[in-house]
Formats: sequence, C-alpha cells, structure tokens
Amino acid sequence: MPASERPETIDAPDAVDAPLARLGWTPFFEAQLEGFSSSIPDFSAAAQPTRVTAVHRNTLRVIGVDVDLTIPHAFEATVGDWLMLDPQTKTACARLERSSLIKRKAAGRITYTQSIAANIDTVFVVSSCNADFNVARLERYVALAFEADTTPVIILTKADLSDDPDGYVAQAQTISDRVAVLALDVRNTDPSDALAPWVQLGQTIAFLGSSGVGKSTLVNALSGQIKAATQGIRDDDAKGRHTTTHRELHQLPNGCAVLDTPGMRELQLTDAASGIKDVFADLIEIAAQCKFSDCAHQSEPKCAIKAGIADGSVDPARVERWQKLQDEDAHNSEAASQTVAHRKARDKSLGKTIKGLQKGNRKK
Repeated sequence: MPASERPETIDAPDAVDAPLARLGWTPFFEAQLEGFSSSIPDFSAAAQPTRVTAVHRNTLRVIGVDVDLTIPHAFEATVGDWLMLDPQTKTACARLERSSLIKRKAAGRITYTQSIAANIDTVFVVSSCNADFNVARLERYVALAFEADTTPVIILTKADLSDDPDGYVAQAQTISDRVAVLALDVRNTDPSDALAPWVQLGQTIAFLGSSGVGKSTLVNALSGQIKAATQGIRDDDAKGRHTTTHRELHQLPNGCAVLDTPGMRELQLTDAASGIKDVFADLIEIAAQCKFSDCAHQSEPKCAIKAGIADGSVDPARVERWQKLQDEDAHNSEAASQTVAHRKARDKSLGKTIKGLQKGNRKK
C-alpha cells in the first residue's frame, strides 16, 4: 500500500490514566465520568472503569487497573464495552456511551440484532488469496464496519501461496476507494510493520472474516506470543476450520487492544443502510442522475445505472450485489423492529395482568 494511503500516526491519548490507556481508554470515555454521581441513582463515587474482554453465557470478564473479575451480565454489554464497577459490590453500576458498535442480524431464523463488539477503532477484514476470497462477502464486512463508525482495512493473507496475489488485491480495491488493502505473508514477513499505523497505544482493533483465513495467526504475530489457537485450512476446498470459539479482547505489548473473533458462517446486515451507501457510493452518485428519484433501475426510462451498464462503465454484478444488500437490510431491519415492538407489547400486557392479580389479592 502506498505511503500516501496510510493513516497519519495516531497520537497517544492525552490527559488519561496511562494504565487505562493500555486498555483502550480515551478522552471520549474520560469526559463521560463528569456528572455520573448526580445523574445515575446509587452510583458509587468510588466506581472505577473496567473493560469487558469476554462474554460468556451468564457472566462477563472485566479488566481494569488492578482488576480482573468475572461478574454477572449487565446493561446488555458486549465485548469492548466499558462498565463502571462498584468496588464494594463487585457489580457494574453503569455502561459508558459507545464510540462504535458492530452488530448483525443473529444467525438463523431469529429476528433480533446481535452485538458483536463495541468501541472498536479499526476493523481488519481478513480474507485469503485462495478459494475463500469473495468480493460480495468483503462488501458485507466493509458495510458492517462503515455502519459501526469504524475504519475498515482489508487484509489478504496467504499471498505466498497464490500465483496471482496482485489480482486479488485489484479485486479488493474495487470495493471502496476509502478502504486500504494489504496483502500479507505472515510466514515470511512481520505483519506488525504493515499494521503499525493502526496498531497503537489507546487504539482497539478487531479482526473479522471467515474461519481459517489467518485472524488468530495475525493476533499471535502482533502479540509476539501464542494468545489464540490456530489451524490450517482444508486442502480440498480451502475452507477454514474454527479455531477461535468466542470473541475475546487481548492486550498487545504496545498498549493496543485487539479483538479476535470466530469465523462467521452467516453475516446478514440489519440497520446498515448508511454503511451500504458508503460501500456503494459510486453507484449512489450515478443513480442521482436517474430521471426518477425512486428509480428501481429495472425498466424505468432514462435510468443512469442502466445506461452505465449499457456503455460498460458500470459493473452489472456490482449493481446486483448493491440491490441485494439493500433489500436484505430493509427486510431484516423491519423484522427486528417488529420483534422489538411485539416484545414490548407482550411485556406491557404481562405487566397489566400481574398488576390486576396483585390488586385482586389485596381486595381479598
């Protein structure tokens, strides 16, 4: 990647506690502490910031300054969240506002939104230079990252095993001119140098991608030790084997926090309209030239998208992927909204029933 495409070096956080900075604490969170004691009932003035590093079925692991505890679930927290911990009760009494939130539609037929991680600065979308590579999947991950208000970077691994790594890079670069693309051979080169502009003190990075593409290998390379288990890919179809079994936040020696995640077999977008627009900004700009503002780019006259396809300036496959993601996101967003509304109505009805029974008992 040309030096001009690299981000400027990120300054270390100022005016924050140094040990907390190594956990990802920034002035954004520091500023939220003011007024907590007066705005939150039963808030302990001695409460201290802790970060959620792992989420289990019934518990959270939180780490802070001289704190490493397992506590009950609270505030619908996800990995990366900052919780204020009451030192006396060893329970969370508040969750800080998030700087970013990565979410998706829960896998399967369930119609609720699943939080993947919070307070992530950079998302490394990882794919391999082999049969795993898929432009449509990469577009989904990049849209997910844009919607979450994070910086996406595409990393292509196993470049040493490919006869044409440059070809994979060229395909990835067509996704968005706002996304840097790196081809890495972690066996023969140190990825720390290539990723250094993003892997810095006070920053939190996340690796997302399919199983077996090298996410855990990159975590281990950055940490200089074995923090995450690794396995190879299957020779017959280049499909990965699941090695990471749950999302977990690790601390790097330089004070950067890194999230390793299991491979996602299914990634469906929800509430990601803005992220999709960011990925397909080129098509949005062309569509603005259509005669009708609500043009579906099918049979409408004077459609700029169809004209671009006809003259070869617009890739019809890209248009199809754009429309598919839009339809999917709209469907999932509406379904999730209806589910939430149904649950609220059910809870309200249940509350009325309970109050009625309590009132009847009092009369008796």
